[in-house]
Amino acid sequence: MIIRPETADDITAIRVLTNAAFAGVPYSDGTEAEIVDRLRSDGALTVSLVAEIDGVVVGHVTFSPVEIADGAQNWFGLGPVSVDPGRQKGGIGTTLVKAGLDQLRKAGANGCVLLGDPGYYGRFGFRHHDALTFPGPPPEYFLALALRGSLASGIVQYHKAFYGAAA
Repeated sequence: MIIRPETADDITAIRVLTNAAFAGVPYSDGTEAEIVDRLRSDGALTVSLVAEIDGVVVGHVTFSPVEIADGAQNWFGLGPVSVDPGRQKGGIGTTLVKAGLDQLRKAGANGCVLLGDPGYYGRFGFRHHDALTFPGPPPEYFLALALRGSLASGIVQYHKAFYGAAA
């Protein structure tokens, strides 16, 4: 498996993969591929990595900037993460998340947030923190990881691409 930055040649494969990965998932609203497209068109994909096996894109992860009410800078949101449904539970997602977090650390990021399963993302050090919130979903699924310094606090706002808007 090769982990590498996405290229323009990967865009269609990423869209197809993302739609397949989230098809029928109860917590999905089916807009994940569009979110990635909007982030890309806005230049907001800070990190966008693909996993490739035998020349085929089988996984994808994105990290994009978030705003935090306390004014904390250099924080990012993880997601969407997509893995080919036939290859899930094989370590592709884990490898992508670790590689993306490594890139954020090397770039001097202060932290990362996500909305996801605490059991899965806890292995990377993500935890729920009462001081850092995202309105709407159950709070225990909003997780954060400080990469440098202290944890930010306040309400988190994802990039407008997550809300159906692009520049």
